[in-house]
Amino acid sequence: MARIIVEPPDAEGARRVRADSRILGRATNVFDVLALAETVGLDPATVRLDDAALIDWRGGGAYDWQPREQ
Repeated sequence: MARIIVEPPDAEGARRVRADSRILGRATNVFDVLALAETVGLDPATVRLDDAALIDWRGGGAYDWQPREQ
């Protein structure tokens, strides 16, 4: 299982980010995801956004931030 889980975009286009079952926060772009990854000890400079063993992008990939329709 991936260490970081990025949930699908919400109605505002933000995505909840979790690591090891802990909610880290909400991200509105990949830079936010990288900043949140740093809070769990990962080096943002070495995190590959396409590393499926590290990041589980749910409801779209790293560049899918369109708000979900209600």
